[in-house]
Amino acid sequence: MPKGTVTACLLIIGNEILSGRTQDKNLAFLGQRLNELGIRLMEARVIPDIEVVVVATLNEVRRRFDYVLTTGGIGPTHDDITADCVAKAFGRPLIINPQARAILEAHYEPGQLTPARLRMARTPEGAELIENPVSKAPGFQVENVFVMAGIPDIMQAMFASLQHRLAGGQPLRSRTVAVELGESFVADGLARLQERFPDVEIGSYPFNRSGVFGTRLVLRATEEALLGEAAAALDALIAGLGARATWEAATEAAGERQRSA
Repeated sequence: MPKGTVTACLLIIGNEILSGRTQDKNLAFLGQRLNELGIRLMEARVIPDIEVVVVATLNEVRRRFDYVLTTGGIGPTHDDITADCVAKAFGRPLIINPQARAILEAHYEPGQLTPARLRMARTPEGAELIENPVSKAPGFQVENVFVMAGIPDIMQAMFASLQHRLAGGQPLRSRTVAVELGESFVADGLARLQERFPDVEIGSYPFNRSGVFGTRLVLRATEEALLGEAAAALDALIAGLGARATWEAATEAAGERQRSA
């Protein structure tokens, strides 16, 4: 990784994801939003609601990455064990957080804060709450670990509440070109291009559009000048192959840009 890169890992916690009953919709959102903040999402893991697995995984990744974000497992039922696991991973007591309890008491009608709902006020001792403007039950932060709900609209609202706590580096910019050639035709040239530009990520992704086969080539880098130099070299490579290519719109730090060739 380039010097100064800020990294993150996402833990998607839940048996329902692994069983296929629920499809995760949080990964793409977080990958994009973290990159906008200059944070590289380096890993995403889907793990079950098993305490020993969650604790061991948390302890591994919180030491390897600058930030760890978790989704799922902070609801009112017995199988929502993420708060328990985070407390155990950090060696902290699990408490009814007074601030979280006050939020839930203000949200529910008198007498409606049941023991099950009160479970959503549990956090490791010393945790900092993450505001939940949608359903009020808060997430929480312990050191570099941020614990959020799994429901996408709630998770997104929580992320909006916590993102100011994240200190990033340079966002990753990208350029994408579609070429009507199979990957095997560009493979050798791409390998040479990668050797020439080791600080640019170069990826190839085959496509089939209405019977037209081709490859999308994606360049990624944090420095705009370096990215432009690599894009020009890729232009030359494609032209040398006599192929038809189209540079696609790409979202960069400075906004939308369209190139064509």
